Amino acid sequence: MKRRVETLLWGQPITEGAGVRLHRAFGFLEAPMFDPFLLLDDFRSDNPEDYTKGFPWHPHRGIETITYVLKGDVEHGDSLGNNGVISDGDVQWMTAGSGIIHQEMPQGDASGAMHGFQLWTNLPASYKMMPPRYREFTAARIPETRTSEGCRVKVIAGTAAGISGPVTDVVTAPLYIDCTVPRGASFRHVSPQGHTALVYGIEGTGRIAGTEVPNRHLAHLSPGTDIEVEAPDKPFRFLLFTGCPIGEPVAWKGPIVMNTQEELDLAFLEYRSGTFVKL
Repeated sequence: MKRRVETLLWGQPITEGAGVRLHRAFGFLEAPMFDPFLLLDDFRSDNPEDYTKGFPWHPHRGIETITYVLKGDVEHGDSLGNNGVISDGDVQWMTAGSGIIHQEMPQGDASGAMHGFQLWTNLPASYKMMPPRYREFTAARIPETRTSEGCRVKVIAGTAAGISGPVTDVVTAPLYIDCTVPRGASFRHVSPQGHTALVYGIEGTGRIAGTEVPNRHLAHLSPGTDIEVEAPDKPFRFLLFTGCPIGEPVAWKGPIVMNTQEELDLAFLEYRSGTFVKL
């Protein structure tokens, strides 16, 4: 069955961290519809005042955060002892699990540009207290191919266009791709039945089953398997996320997502008392 656009969202500007101005494509209100995906932030800016205050040390539990950088540098450090910089084309896939404390400090590039995205995905109850882990993939490790219609496809997680991304062993079986469709062409992908599918435009305007999807708009696709993204008038670049819904209650406050209010209260109590990190 061909998937169509069920919901089209513009999102909203928001300030996070110590004063980072970004565009939130979706978040708390939409999360019940987009299971297992919780949040998508678009932090593309050419003004250092929008991002250099960064995200100082803060906790996460019960989720995974995925940072994909298109342009610029992001310095990071965490309670596992990881320290470094992710740059153009790099991906940071962090599984918070039972608890991790980290910081992310965008630096931009020589021109002042800082372009990237952060996606949050939920973890099921049986994995929420798993040991945290940090994985970093440089641009050179992200495979890229071109389809017969000339679509440029980079695969971060999952399998599309005959290639598989480096991110494996994720319980929600996600697909995460960055795809550019040339003018007059289309990209096709068959997703697993029952998986949530989201398309986020990042350059140009595309079309899905007759509905236009402009830059910085998010399309939530209807149930089905067949995804076709067209670029009728000019090239269209987008991110495609698919994943297996968890179907469990969500208790969410700030950077922590659990299943019950009691678990949430305990997480914040442990953070205040210094027992949050289990390793």
